[in-house]
Amino acid sequence: MTVRRAQLGDAEAVRAIRNDAIEQSTALRMQTPRSPAAGVAWLTAHLERESAFVAEAEGEVAGFAVYGPWRELDEYRHTVEDSVYVREGRHGLGVGSALLDALIASAREAGHHVMIADIEAENAASIRLHQRFGFHHVGTVREVGTKFGRWLDLTIMRLPLV
Repeated sequence: MTVRRAQLGDAEAVRAIRNDAIEQSTALRMQTPRSPAAGVAWLTAHLERESAFVAEAEGEVAGFAVYGPWRELDEYRHTVEDSVYVREGRHGLGVGSALLDALIASAREAGHHVMIADIEAENAASIRLHQRFGFHHVGTVREVGTKFGRWLDLTIMRLPLV
C-alpha cells in the first residue's frame, strides 16, 4: 500500500467511496449521493489546500483522507477537521491508520494547532482509530443529526498538533 497526495484524477474513486458512505452508513450524515461535478469541486478545494491524500493498494484507491477548516470563522483558522474513509472490503488492513498518519503529519507541517474529529458516536472503529493516534474525547452532543429514520449523536475528539 502507498499513501500519496491526492490528484484530480482521483476524484471519481474518492467520490465512489464517499457515496458508498453516504448510502450505506452514518459516517457521513449527508442524505444524497454526490454527482461527478460535485465530487470534483469538493476534492479540488482540498487539493488547493494540499490537504488530501489517497491510499493505493493493488492498483486501486483503497481509501482517502482530507482535512479542512473545522469552522469557517476566522478565530478557528488554526483548527482543522479530519475525514478518513476506507473502501468497502479494505477495512482492518491498516489503510485508515496510514492515511490518518499522513494527514496529521501534513497538518503539523502546515502549522495547524489542533485537529478535530467529529465522529458519529456509534462508529467505534473510527473512535478507536483516533484514540490510537492520541485524540482525546472532548464530548458527545446528543441527537444532532438524523439518518435512516433515527437520531444520531456526535462524538467530538481533539488532537493537539504542536
